[in-house]
Amino acid sequence: MSNSFTDDPELQDIQDRLSDADSEVRRIALLELTDLAGDEHVPIIISSLADPNPQIRAEAARALEAFENDAAIAGLVSILDDADAQVREAAAHSLSVLKQQQSALQILPHLSSPKPFVKAALFRALRELRIEESFIPALAALADQDTTVRREAVTVLGYLKNPQALPALTSLITDDPEADVRRAAVGAVGFAEDDTVLPALLVGLADIAWQVREEAATTIGKLRLENAQAHLIKAMQDDYWQVRVRAARALGRLKHPGAVPILVETLGHAISNLRKEAALALGEIGATEALPALEQAGNDSDPDVRKSVRLAIAQIHARQAEDVQR
Repeated sequence: MSNSFTDDPELQDIQDRLSDADSEVRRIALLELTDLAGDEHVPIIISSLADPNPQIRAEAARALEAFENDAAIAGLVSILDDADAQVREAAAHSLSVLKQQQSALQILPHLSSPKPFVKAALFRALRELRIEESFIPALAALADQDTTVRREAVTVLGYLKNPQALPALTSLITDDPEADVRRAAVGAVGFAEDDTVLPALLVGLADIAWQVREEAATTIGKLRLENAQAHLIKAMQDDYWQVRVRAARALGRLKHPGAVPILVETLGHAISNLRKEAALALGEIGATEALPALEQAGNDSDPDVRKSVRLAIAQIHARQAEDVQR
């Protein structure tokens, strides 16, 4: 190891201890270096990525999270195929918090890796960087045999919001064998500007996996797809309360009067989260006919439900006042 800290005794001491035979001494030295180091010390941290102790390699990967230069990124990419899982995860996490778009250009060439974990980690890093150059490789990765790679590629496309990805994403909703991928695809189409994704979302709303059904209800509400109202009302009878919660929320966003009876009925459900969402949805709809049921629900045992009921009643009264003024 080079003597790059010779002008600073404290840093020279740290560098000497990074070569100590005792792994605990090396680990503590690395932590001290992380607290002190600037960009000029990144090569020293990178040298610890080759440490024989996986805990130290993982610590070095976590330390590189603070740096966003070519050397740090290259070092992190180099250990994405480390033999130790904790090291791979640490490197993947550090890459995932990159913020500068130019960093993505350092990542793209490595997407040709044959190793699924490497590709998945790189797509996770690319997700929030949102560079158009990642569109083509992400689209191609939708056909990857690895579930995690497909899922991470889907999230990249969701962040890019390129309409050209919608046909492929909707195909995944209806045809992908893995629920994680179908769920990710359902969420990813939430940028659509028309109802062409509705048929696929309705398939998602009837998916065998409740997590996919939950996400479908959320996306339908987000897109305010009015033609899905009847399907959302049906979803209010789903076996999983989590799906019902999202369906109630979506019906509120759609302001669908036809949902009032099932929402009023839900005010008496045993699960408080459902009662709360039903009340909020009734307020969004402005359902005057629900006022008696809401006033009764004002005595609910759950304070969050009572708060939601008060908000709903206030919304309905405000809507009534607006109607009178018109």
